[in-house]
Amino acid sequence: MLKSPSGRSSQILQPESSTMPATYRVLYAEDDRAIRESVVRALELEGYDVNAVRDGMLLLEALETYEPNVIILDVMMPFMDGLSACRRLRASGNMTPVLMLTARSETSDRISGLDAGADAYLPKPFDIEELLAYVRALIRRGSPIEQSSVLTVGELKVDESARRAWRGERELDLTKTEFDLLTTLARNAGVVLSHSSIYDLVWNYDFGPESKTLAVYMSYLRRKLDLENETPMLHTVRGVGYTLRED
Repeated sequence: MLKSPSGRSSQILQPESSTMPATYRVLYAEDDRAIRESVVRALELEGYDVNAVRDGMLLLEALETYEPNVIILDVMMPFMDGLSACRRLRASGNMTPVLMLTARSETSDRISGLDAGADAYLPKPFDIEELLAYVRALIRRGSPIEQSSVLTVGELKVDESARRAWRGERELDLTKTEFDLLTTLARNAGVVLSHSSIYDLVWNYDFGPESKTLAVYMSYLRRKLDLENETPMLHTVRGVGYTLRED
């Protein structure tokens, strides 16, 4: 079941425009037909080429003729579950980025997924915009950074290859973690990213709801990005997460 930003189950959110060219390919394994069709529709609206199957065995068979940029794996599937498929995938030497989906949200389940070779872990029910953010991040993680990889959000410019950022004419003096946080938010400008998704995208590990790590680093970043005389760009959505936008 997919989840709307309000937390209620809803129909798929329709992206307003494509953010990735059709050359990017996604291989997706999910046994729930309704979820599978909804996610495929959202990915295709974003411009992805999608090959969807219903279990891990069919996914491994598809890899013989289909070369994806990202693999999305549900954990609980018949014939071969997602964890087993991911282990088989990594054992064969295939290092395609893997996003693991599961209805189980315990820390031990996340660790099992990461130990099996997954790159990120998203619990169900999920917001489709959050899933799309993971896919974009995993594609960039698995692709060489281009020379002109500059992200622009209003007066903010982030040069990923040079690891430098400016707000207007002012260059931001950022630590490695602060830059990674800003880049993740800029790549998903306007989208509210949950605490767990930011942990996974920046640290590759979810420290859990009791951790203050993210709040501390967001405070550091906000001090450098939003000065007193400037319109705030970094926003906290209470109980949900953070978003970067030009007001």
